[in-house]
Amino acid sequence: MAKKLAFDRVLFTAVVLLVGLGLVMVYSASTPMVRAQGRALNPFLLKQLIAATVGFAGMALVMHLDYRRLRDPRVIYTLLGGVVVLLVAVLFGPELNSTRRWLFFAGVSIQPSELAKLALIPFLAYQIDRKLELVNSRELLLPVAATTGLLSGLIVLQPDLGTAVLLITSAAVLLFLAGLSWRFLAAAGALAAPLLWFLVISVPYRRARLFAFLDPEKDPLGSGFQALQSLIAVGSGGVLGLGPGESVQKLYFLPYPHSDFIFAIVAEELGLLGGLAVVGLFALLLWRGVRAGLRAPDPFGRFLGWGFAVLLALQAFLNISVAIALVPTKGIPLPFLSYGGSSLVASLIACGVLLNVSQHG
Repeated sequence: MAKKLAFDRVLFTAVVLLVGLGLVMVYSASTPMVRAQGRALNPFLLKQLIAATVGFAGMALVMHLDYRRLRDPRVIYTLLGGVVVLLVAVLFGPELNSTRRWLFFAGVSIQPSELAKLALIPFLAYQIDRKLELVNSRELLLPVAATTGLLSGLIVLQPDLGTAVLLITSAAVLLFLAGLSWRFLAAAGALAAPLLWFLVISVPYRRARLFAFLDPEKDPLGSGFQALQSLIAVGSGGVLGLGPGESVQKLYFLPYPHSDFIFAIVAEELGLLGGLAVVGLFALLLWRGVRAGLRAPDPFGRFLGWGFAVLLALQAFLNISVAIALVPTKGIPLPFLSYGGSSLVASLIACGVLLNVSQHG
């Protein structure tokens, strides 16, 4: 058995800084809504604090359990089965904002798509570990494609195309790192492109988002409103920002400033330097995650670490790209910063696995 070392303190510090900044920014971005409701206590901050506490507890627990326990097929398929049940159940749950993404238990909301991330990465690492020499064969590609497709398809039905694309992309990157031929990736991309185009064009609000991305100023008060207001927030911050709590765009100009567009508020209040600091922390997280995977004593640990590092970095990249209008608007939260208990808890547990892998270098 590999010697157990201290966990990666650099990675741990980056995560703590991101969560701490997220709590501050959630409080700042949600303050106008709280004041309008006449509340003395900020419920957004309170819920995020509770989620952070649960998430850090989960991270601590995972850190002290040998990651190789996840290689047990009983654990792998129990996680997958439970997530599939939740993803099906949520389709029959209550509708919120024209979507069905949340399940409610005793006043607590759970987003199964966030749990799907925690189930898919161990499954991919398990399959690659068992069939590393067969990475370009159907023995590996069929179960990976079927499982990733099942989870992504159920998430699309919610509807949540952004998270589905995130899962598929993360799986493709992990297979590529395992040695998958670029020909398979090119063929998969050629097959997926028409399907993705259909899913975008066939749904009116997605089609509107795509056209708004191509020319947001054509409909500045309609489909292009979010992108333009986000760019105004980012540009208004300048180099040093307007100062903590001084955002103007959060005053009902920018929709969802505390969740999907929280990076725009970070850039407005903390400026270019604050935005670059956030990007730098995610780059640091990716580097330390890749480093932990490289030093892992077995292929399962390597791809487990790489999988969660890539997933978190890709999610951050997509969210920040939306905030600066590099990609069409999507409902993907910024890990650790955006308001949302399920996302925060899932992200912290994922980092707990990364920290666990780093102990066995």
